[in-house]
Amino acid sequence: MLLHLAGRLAQAAVASFGVLTIVFFVMRLSGDPTLLLVPEGASAEQVAQLRTELGFDRPLAVQYLAYIADLAHLELGESLVQRAPVAGIVGERIPYTLALAGGALLVALGIGIPAGVLMAVRRGGVLERVLAAIVLAGQSLPTFWSGILLILFFGVHLGWLPTSGAEGPASLLMPSLALGALTMSTFARMARIAVLDELSRDYVAAARARGLSVGAAVFRHVLRNASIPVVTIAALEIGNLLAGAVIVETVFAWPGIGQLAIQSIQARDFLVVQTIVLFVSSVYIAMNLLADLAYAAIDPRIRVGG
Repeated sequence: MLLHLAGRLAQAAVASFGVLTIVFFVMRLSGDPTLLLVPEGASAEQVAQLRTELGFDRPLAVQYLAYIADLAHLELGESLVQRAPVAGIVGERIPYTLALAGGALLVALGIGIPAGVLMAVRRGGVLERVLAAIVLAGQSLPTFWSGILLILFFGVHLGWLPTSGAEGPASLLMPSLALGALTMSTFARMARIAVLDELSRDYVAAARARGLSVGAAVFRHVLRNASIPVVTIAALEIGNLLAGAVIVETVFAWPGIGQLAIQSIQARDFLVVQTIVLFVSSVYIAMNLLADLAYAAIDPRIRVGG
């Protein structure tokens, strides 16, 4: 068990290092940020002076090694645009993104899993066709388009919900629904496939022969056995929710790290973008590690590291 954890942590460190390295060099290929920071009409000497102050006159390899050294000392640096510590800037936005991702996950789990189970149990019926249409709609609509439709209907036409910003719990409803729609469809399809696979097994036939109804057999036996692929998808989808928050936060003007990432990319605020990528990749890797550990708890036949 400990050896397995050590190996996965080493893989996580290598993956994070690789992602940071790619982002570091790609961001610097986007252009010189000093040209965006100097006043309009600045002379070449002023541009060169600011470039030297920010350290961008050094070779790219030297800049990279300096960044890795700072990161090893848990120093994330200072924003080029806001002239404030990056840790504070990103830290202020993280709770908003986590709240949005959490709301979207509740939507996805609360609708997707029951819908998938019902489609499997009521296979071929009217209920399955209705739920399949809802799942297909959630899978087909782009996130930005579903967000705009929600704003127009619930915000503009009915006036029930705020159209933008983070004014309270009500402001979280539409962004969570827009962000969670695709994940809900993924959960529903995976749950349906997993439950159908389990329903075809001999232990379900034996349970039915002992007098258990289909519903009782599903709740007592099938759901636990069918949950392993769902747990795998859930771990991946949490990372996808954080990544997808970029679009949703832009549409709804939600003050999370997705909106901050767009603003920072446009301003070429390198250190802020790199910190956001580090956070998202770390969460993604951590969720995959937790999924591995959850397998043993769900199915005793699985022994981590065994």
